[in-house]
Amino acid sequence: MTSKQRAYLKSLAMNIDPVFQIGKASLTPEVIEAVREAIEKRELIKISVLKNCMDDPKEIAEVLAERTRSQVVQVIGKKIVLFKQAKEKSKITLP
Repeated sequence: MTSKQRAYLKSLAMNIDPVFQIGKASLTPEVIEAVREAIEKRELIKISVLKNCMDDPKEIAEVLAERTRSQVVQVIGKKIVLFKQAKEKSKITLP
């Protein structure tokens, strides 16, 4: 992903609300599967890491990206933005 594409996705992500909250249990198989399904439908999702989660948001983002075959757009504080291009009829066209 180029820096121009990443900047474009960041601008789109500013207007969306977090779809998931990761709490004390951190990453469970159910959370990973739910994120996988959501990212297939939406392409761009935002995830919030709650204060009671002791894991590092950057590490959580890397694990989620690896397991959902997506890309980390950004991690700011406790917010994670992930992107995965749809296989057919993509809603988001990257520059």
